[in-house]
Amino acid sequence: MQPLDADQIRASFVNCSRGEAKSVTIPAGVPWATRDFLGWRDPKAPARAYLVVPYEDEIVGLSLRAAPPPSSRLRSNMCGFCSTTHALSDVTLFTGRRAGKLGREGNTLGTYVCSNLACSAYVRGELKPDVPQPKETLSVEDRVARLEDKVQRFVARILESR
Repeated sequence: MQPLDADQIRASFVNCSRGEAKSVTIPAGVPWATRDFLGWRDPKAPARAYLVVPYEDEIVGLSLRAAPPPSSRLRSNMCGFCSTTHALSDVTLFTGRRAGKLGREGNTLGTYVCSNLACSAYVRGELKPDVPQPKETLSVEDRVARLEDKVQRFVARILESR
């Protein structure tokens, strides 16, 4: 992903107001070269998360809400973006308002994703989950391509009514 500054990130948001975008806490020290998207949880408000993605010829930012973590750690779940298996408490349902008229009417879209939004690091083997993983036969490049495809489809669905 190409490096972005705080103004570019704030200007990219499509499903929140300008005032909300202005109050976003922007992360520092992002390893841009090994990220397929920028995803982070707001340290001041952990139920808020943000996803900034190169989409077609633009940068699209999404404001998301994180569902509260489940109380059980006995089960596992798989991330909808990177296909990494985690303990149930390490996968979170993130929902975002749809862009445009549908979003103003209260329509949202959600997906289960790594709680720390570090999918790019998991597919590259930079981070290891606590749960044993199924055997992957895909190369790292193919896993990255699969991740990018799933993220692009999620963004497309959020933007559908824009």
